[in-house]
Amino acid sequence: MLAEADIDTVYIALPNHLHYPFSLKAMETGKNVVVEKPFASNDHEAAHLAEVARENGVYLWEAVSTPHQPGLAKIREWLPRIGRVKVVSCNYSQYSRRYDQFRQGTVLPVFSPKAAGGAMMDLGLYNTHYLVGLFGEPNGVEYHANVEKDIDVSGVATYDYDDFQAVGICAKDCGSPSWTSVQGEDGYIYTDTPANLMTKVTLHLNDGTEEEFVDDCTTNWVYEWNLFLKDLESGSTERCYKALDATLAVARTLTRARLSAAVRFPADEQ
Repeated sequence: MLAEADIDTVYIALPNHLHYPFSLKAMETGKNVVVEKPFASNDHEAAHLAEVARENGVYLWEAVSTPHQPGLAKIREWLPRIGRVKVVSCNYSQYSRRYDQFRQGTVLPVFSPKAAGGAMMDLGLYNTHYLVGLFGEPNGVEYHANVEKDIDVSGVATYDYDDFQAVGICAKDCGSPSWTSVQGEDGYIYTDTPANLMTKVTLHLNDGTEEEFVDDCTTNWVYEWNLFLKDLESGSTERCYKALDATLAVARTLTRARLSAAVRFPADEQ
């Protein structure tokens, strides 16, 4: 089908461990690729995919909502107003119905190390994209995970930046309200939603000033797909390849975090 079908773009929505081989197959036949998050099983696979995209002059996008949310752009705009950043925290905890089956002995791909599953690759990824999108790649990361059957079902990651520390909580074995918060010397910026859907962002300054940004669009993938289509129609890969650099930074951070918790995938042994 890849060789014969009259199509220009392939959407890869397979289990995580199949993102790399099928993205590779598509690009080698000259097709553009939209690949679901997580981009690949580890940073080495991610780097190779980006290299092949550039060599073949095709588009390669990671389908992840966080970098394209207007709420993230608003946070970036407001950052100078809260002064020197001191603490950043993110929590994306969502009890998975598949965890019920996991507890009963049925291991589906989302909880399978063979399929590159786990909480960090699913929900912690959004926290990581949030941090990289605002502050760049961290100097270091440590992931303190709750590991069952060789996979992380929840955990707390700490990200080290030059002047501040960040914390990312991700959980698929338990739930709670999700949020993001950037705390600075002159105030803080808060969302009461997870890092993949920042529909309301509030600014609170120490002098009592409060401002609110509201995004009425609750379909969080609209923005990324509009950008993908705009890039494709423009014929320019400039923005696509710039986004790839951020994707690779996230892939490196996720891999370092996961390995620090001794959660390993087959791709790590390649």
